[in-house]
Amino acid sequence: MSTGVVALAEIGDKTQLLAFLLAARFKKPLPIILGILVATVINHGLAGALGAWITAMLSPEVLRWVLGASFLGMAAWTLIPDKIEDEEAQVAQRFGVFGATLITFFLAEMGDKTQVATVALAAHYAEPLMVVVGTTLGMLIADVPAVFVGDKLATRIPMKLVHGVAAALFAVLGVATLMGAGARFGI
Repeated sequence: MSTGVVALAEIGDKTQLLAFLLAARFKKPLPIILGILVATVINHGLAGALGAWITAMLSPEVLRWVLGASFLGMAAWTLIPDKIEDEEAQVAQRFGVFGATLITFFLAEMGDKTQVATVALAAHYAEPLMVVVGTTLGMLIADVPAVFVGDKLATRIPMKLVHGVAAALFAVLGVATLMGAGARFGI
């Protein structure tokens, strides 16, 4: 679930746009992909830890309502397209391809919908390590092709459809959580 939700949510996200930009600018896929991997593992690792902490701090009833509302909020947020900010792309001038990718991806993911989704999924499934593995894989599924095909692929993907499917998945998770679907997990 973590892999699929994040892979869909990442399509058209600002970090995918950043992958397109870095690939077009540097034409060095391996350091870009490694930068994406390291930044995502660190960022989503922190998000997974936060999700585990939230699970430990909230009662199952409160957690169910918080997670349900979070998933519904993510459904709405997924329908809003992202734009990359110029200052995130400027870091690439100073730190080389790997360093620029690592720094810009880490910063771009802070508070991004895929990071928030990782927190919510880690809290929902109470297995943060597996969630982080899944969300990291989802990021790579969406971003590695962006590195190799750049803008050619971006113009051919039906973004509204992809965002609609991702939003529907978040909405289903939200409604299912509110209806007690996570009760067997103690949520």
